[in-house]
Amino acid sequence: MQKSVQFFSFILFTFLLGPAFQLIAEETARDPRPQKYNLTARASEIDSRAREYPKLRFVFDNQGKPADLQHAAVDTSVASRRQLVIWLMGHNQGLFDRLSSYGLHAIQVHYANGWFGTIPADERDSGKALGDIRLEAATGQDHSPLVDIAQPDGMMERSLQFVKWLARENPQGQWNQFLTDDEASLKWDQVIMCGISHGSTTAARFAKHQSVARVVMFSGPRDQFESWQAFPSATPANRYFGFTHVLDGGWTGDHYCRSWELLELHEFGPLVVVEDSKPPYGHSRRLLSTVDVNNDSRRAHSMVVPGRSAAKTASGDMLHEPVWRYLFTSPVDETGPAVPTDPDCEKDLK
Repeated sequence: MQKSVQFFSFILFTFLLGPAFQLIAEETARDPRPQKYNLTARASEIDSRAREYPKLRFVFDNQGKPADLQHAAVDTSVASRRQLVIWLMGHNQGLFDRLSSYGLHAIQVHYANGWFGTIPADERDSGKALGDIRLEAATGQDHSPLVDIAQPDGMMERSLQFVKWLARENPQGQWNQFLTDDEASLKWDQVIMCGISHGSTTAARFAKHQSVARVVMFSGPRDQFESWQAFPSATPANRYFGFTHVLDGGWTGDHYCRSWELLELHEFGPLVVVEDSKPPYGHSRRLLSTVDVNNDSRRAHSMVVPGRSAAKTASGDMLHEPVWRYLFTSPVDETGPAVPTDPDCEKDLK
């Protein structure tokens, strides 16, 4: 009887004080010297199963330089938001500096994203090919007859192996919080998918398939001849955020407005010109810039992320700092009012 009482008391004590013990454990695990960490590792060195696909321009070396170098960033001096950003294009240190300053963890992984120019035009524009290839490149699962990407080489597995490596090599960063208990998967409900152009399109396509915490789409999505943007989504529609410039060819060609409406982003607020508004931009998911880019559509395409093309204020600061913070940190459950679709946005672009 006494042992039963003691056991019950222990269970009750653990139940009541479990959260406190967790906080103590987290305090103990915190970095004794809080700082910003920028880390790199080659995918081919992290995972011996990784292989190249030269026909898809998916290789480990390019003209004598590592092509499979992956990047990560975390700032342990900033309160963690407990979310991991996966960036699907070439590394952007300016963006990663900002993400880590927001309390986000960030990685950029090497996965098959150079295949677009390798697909014959008649197959590429068939109306279904691109979305299927994107999904295979992201998952490493068989979704397209046009490519054959093994599971270790998909974005999901490359991300998992990188985070496992980071958890070992940089325990101060507490990367293990994004791994399931058996380390067989990432905790996708803590992941933010994002990219620009091709990367933003794949991020959105993947989020249709896999529920994630948020999707941030710079200058995208495209795939303007396809219908996957209207597929049922594993990720709730209010978690998709887009930002583009009005002179970007994807906008003037109705590619982005079409994708945004097929994704049902008009249900969460009108189009908002960020230079004419202030955060939180009416909690809209559809943000536009009209900054002067000298009628240069290429600059319009790239100026929406930190970099040389980004707009600056008179004092030299990045003009869109508030926009970037909003896109990655605004509460997903706070949304603007639903508005009608734009009758001038063409849906049939074939």
